[in-house]
Amino acid sequence: MGYRLLADAVLLLHLGFILFVVFGALAAMRRRALLPWHLGAAAWGFGIEATGATCPLTWAENHLRLLAGQAGYGGGFIEHYLVAAIYPPGLDRGMQTVLALGVVAVNAALYGWLLRQRKHGGAG
Repeated sequence: MGYRLLADAVLLLHLGFILFVVFGALAAMRRRALLPWHLGAAAWGFGIEATGATCPLTWAENHLRLLAGQAGYGGGFIEHYLVAAIYPPGLDRGMQTVLALGVVAVNAALYGWLLRQRKHGGAG
């Protein structure tokens, strides 16, 4: 039970990290101190997707699930609703490349918007 809860916590952390990678520029607009953290996270996310490497959070979660006696993601609320969002079916190198480019595109658009707002005296 304890390892399963830890694995679920890692899964939630992983989801939060993914959301920060994709949308962290929005948080950086509000709090400039997050800018270097977000740029580092976005670079990491891009690198993981572009190279096809396995994120250490994936390893940690799977290890904890094995310690909990689980073989996969069956059962439980978290697995049922979140795993497909983090580990979509059919994830292959082509899809990972598209995801990596999507991270760059979303963040380029958000940071471009931020710079335009700043240049024109808007929020930020």
